[in-house]
Amino acid sequence: MFGIHDLTLFIVSGLLLNILPGPDSLLIMTRSATQGWRAGSAAALGIATGTLVHILAAALGLSALLATSATAFTVVKWVGAAYIVYVGIGLLRSRRGQPAEVATPALPALPYRKIYFQGMLTNVLNPKVALFFLAFVPQFINADAPSKPLAFIILGCIFNFNGTLWCHALALFTAFASTRLKLKPLLALWLNRATGGLFLALGLRLALSEQH
Repeated sequence: MFGIHDLTLFIVSGLLLNILPGPDSLLIMTRSATQGWRAGSAAALGIATGTLVHILAAALGLSALLATSATAFTVVKWVGAAYIVYVGIGLLRSRRGQPAEVATPALPALPYRKIYFQGMLTNVLNPKVALFFLAFVPQFINADAPSKPLAFIILGCIFNFNGTLWCHALALFTAFASTRLKLKPLLALWLNRATGGLFLALGLRLALSEQH
C-alpha cells in the first residue's frame, strides 16, 4: 500500500535506532532525573516536533529531486544503502567504554515550554538526523510508488510515532528510578552491535538485490 514494502523490517530497525543512546535520549533522561517525568515528556514532545520537521523537509526535497530527474530516486537509494552499510560497520566496531554510556549531568530547572523548545532544537539542529532520514526511508519505498513523497511522510510518521512512545517510556522510567541513570557499558556495546548488524545486513541486501 502507498508503494511501501518491508514495513515490519522498517519498524524494527526504527525502534532499534531510537533505543540507541544519543543527544535526544540524554536530554530526556536529564530532564526526567532533575525535574520529573513531565519535564522528560516535554523534551520528548519537542524532539518529536523536530523529527517531524526533518520528515517534511526531506519529503519536499525528495519531491523536488524527482521532478528534476527520473533516475534520481534510484541514485538516492543506492547512496542511502551505502550510508547504511557505513553506519552498520561503525556500530559493529564499537568498543566497550566508548561513548555508548549515557550519564545525566545536572541542569537548572526550566519551564516545560522551554524544555519543549530545547528538545525541538536539539533534534532540528542535528544534521545526522536529516542525513539518516534521506538514506534510510527511501529504502522502503518502491520505485513505482504512486507518490513517493507521500510514502516518505507515512513512513516518517510511523518512525516518529514509535520513537515518541519510546521517549515517553524513557522519561517515565528515568523519573521512576529517581537516581541518575547510566546505561551499562556492556549492554550498550551489544545494543550497538545488534543494530550495526541489522543495518549492515539491510544495506548488503539492498546492494545485492534488485532495487524495488
